[in-house]
Amino acid sequence: MATELKRVYLYSRFERFWHWVQALLIIVLAGTGFELHGAYHLLGYERAHEIHEFCAWSWFVLYAFIIFWMATTGEWRQYIPTTKRMVDVCTYYCVGIFQGKDHPVPKSEQVKHNPLQRMTYLGISLIIIPAQMITGFLYLFYNDWPAWGWSQALSLNVVALIHTILAFAFVAFLVVHIYMTSTGHNVWAHMKAMLTGWEDVKES
Repeated sequence: MATELKRVYLYSRFERFWHWVQALLIIVLAGTGFELHGAYHLLGYERAHEIHEFCAWSWFVLYAFIIFWMATTGEWRQYIPTTKRMVDVCTYYCVGIFQGKDHPVPKSEQVKHNPLQRMTYLGISLIIIPAQMITGFLYLFYNDWPAWGWSQALSLNVVALIHTILAFAFVAFLVVHIYMTSTGHNVWAHMKAMLTGWEDVKES
């Protein structure tokens, strides 16, 4: 028997806006960042550096607005971590999804993210993104360290290594995230939802 679906408005305009802008910024930052590391030559070092720095500051401003928006709208509640039904969700992604089973934690207006998504998004938002920004700005303002009273004995190579590892983590997340968008009731369901705000979810 086919699963009954209903249309619900899950994603506000600002939520869709920051999702797509942040995705674009991460892609450009990764692309220009790898060029700065000499992985390839496309824009040239100077141009890549200008774009990378502009996108870094843009992301910083956007991230501040995102945090403010979550705090004032109560959307932060969507990211409260929980282990309830975590095993069911992991089992679904490992086995059930390939057997055509329904998701054990369907989306709703009250619960947009399943336990695995909550843990992942919270870790990215509170640990990985801040760490990436901090190491990036430390790298950018390396020559100002002495003026801040910081010793340059802290190796720039260590800061750059952490920054690069985190960049690969973002790329890995992006690949998995894009794949996961194809796991709805049809290939384009989740993509369409993040464009229009409306998503077809399992009837309660």
